[in-house]
Amino acid sequence: MKTYSSNSIYAGLAILALLAGCSSTPRRSAEAVAAPVAPRAVAQNSSATPAPSEAPANMISPMLEKRESFTATGYAVISIQSNKNPAQQRLLAIRAAKLDAYRSLTEQVYGQYLDATTTVAEMTVMNDTFRTRVEGVIYGAQLVSITPVGDDTYEATMSLDRNVVRDLRSLYLSQIAQRAR
Repeated sequence: MKTYSSNSIYAGLAILALLAGCSSTPRRSAEAVAAPVAPRAVAQNSSATPAPSEAPANMISPMLEKRESFTATGYAVISIQSNKNPAQQRLLAIRAAKLDAYRSLTEQVYGQYLDATTTVAEMTVMNDTFRTRVEGVIYGAQLVSITPVGDDTYEATMSLDRNVVRDLRSLYLSQIAQRAR
């Protein structure tokens, strides 16, 4: 029986998810839709391919230009909150829905780390395991709405301006560059 670990493949998929911005609905103003994006100026003495430390920022930039803001929605069930007081359960559900929305924003900004292992025996998949993780810092997010959905769920929607996303990603990429040294 052989075990194949596909961590590198899924790490590449996680990077693609980062570049694709995960799943969000871009909101664009009328000016952003009508105005063409100006091409980037290229320095006279630079080579055609960016330096390795500049490549990630250059790959992320086109995606950021397409979005005015990032939005995320989080959900939480009221009845499963660990309190017997119904009012306290509602407050806890609102807090949990906001945290779920923050997690979704973090996935959009930094991507999601995906670790997968597949076990194959006799040319048959015996076990397929996926683990995901998201890690990052979010600041400047604005609460758009908190809405009850049905009788037992709250929905929280958060928004993050693209300039804040650009700052967060710049800080993240500079930290990665410092670790690589």
